[in-house]
Amino acid sequence: MEMQVREFASLTGVSIRTLHYYDEIGLLRPAHVDETTGYRFYNEQSLMRMQEILFYRELDFPLKNIREILSSPRHDTNKALADQKVLLTLKKQRIERLISAIDAAMKGENIMNAFDNTAFENYKAEASKKWGHTEAYRQHEEKTRDYSGDKWQNLAGEMDRILNDFALCMASGKTPDSPEAQQLVKALQEHITGSYYDCTKEILAGLGQMYTADERFRRNIDKHGEGAAAFISSAIEVYTGK
Repeated sequence: MEMQVREFASLTGVSIRTLHYYDEIGLLRPAHVDETTGYRFYNEQSLMRMQEILFYRELDFPLKNIREILSSPRHDTNKALADQKVLLTLKKQRIERLISAIDAAMKGENIMNAFDNTAFENYKAEASKKWGHTEAYRQHEEKTRDYSGDKWQNLAGEMDRILNDFALCMASGKTPDSPEAQQLVKALQEHITGSYYDCTKEILAGLGQMYTADERFRRNIDKHGEGAAAFISSAIEVYTGK
């Protein structure tokens, strides 16, 4: 069974524009493209892959991570679906807990414990490790296996210094494409490569996008200076050309 992009978009509830973007970034390629008309065609395998993508998106995984997970030769669809079911169940339980908390709050009760999402986040982190097994993940595991507590602390300090230098660069009026900012991107890439894994330009570009797309990263980086995350993300985009 094959279908054109419009039919596939209607069936999956994903816009044609999004499907084109997924094709561009290598997340979901068409089964084939008609060389004469340029029409994209999708098949049952496309539907299965889209199903996995939608589950990961429902769990708030960045597109870059989804692409890495699905491209891994060790990826096991059935095991991933089982883990996704657990995560969605935890998510459902949290929503139900929050709904109950609203009723309690309306009665003037303390409901702060309703916001605890530790179980979900911990399970998600463990599942991500099992699903991924990317080359970068393997390098990270191998390189950091024997790191001491002092080593980790020193690396964290070095990263903080680089992020602070970015914030100072921004505060001084420099632009993301300035030589100073670009030199800092190079220092960031070298720090990651030397300490954790081979930080290619593709991986670096993904990190730059995550610095603004992931609220936790953005907040942490902006502690060095309001807007620092966006500044670094733009500088990385210039550096990588992505």
